[in-house]
Amino acid sequence: MKRREFVVLVKATKVMEKTMIRFTLLLFVALLTGAGRLAAQETVDTQGITSVIKVEEIIFGHLTELNGKFKLRATELTFAPGGYVGVHHHVGPGIRYIISGELTFTEGGQDTVYKAGEYYFETGNIVHTAHNKTNLPLRVLVVEILPKDWTAPAMIPPRSQ
Repeated sequence: MKRREFVVLVKATKVMEKTMIRFTLLLFVALLTGAGRLAAQETVDTQGITSVIKVEEIIFGHLTELNGKFKLRATELTFAPGGYVGVHHHVGPGIRYIISGELTFTEGGQDTVYKAGEYYFETGNIVHTAHNKTNLPLRVLVVEILPKDWTAPAMIPPRSQ
């Protein structure tokens, strides 16, 4: 490997490290803001929704700042035709994948329709709603980062409620 290639590689590695540190800090702050709700018995208005937790594992690996403090949870949500989740946000950030059907996601007064095979990301701290406006079932896979001791649903009402 030439010296110039090595220097470029070292710089790229440092940029990646800074990005991971920023992401970890953002994640930590996002999760801390929801940590006070661990014991809360608040609920989000839902209709026609079923959920099944598919996988839940405490994080251990190369991101040592996260080890033993957080977990990954994968949950499959099924929305009946007309089913919805009212105004809410999440304990932590995550990726959503539309398995089948169409999801109307409303955030900040703007509707976005996600269709089967599409992914999207939620930060967790922005209020929104989710609605199946079709006459067919909708299935969504939700993969999110949560505090390791979190046992309640990850959807929580906005703080103003």
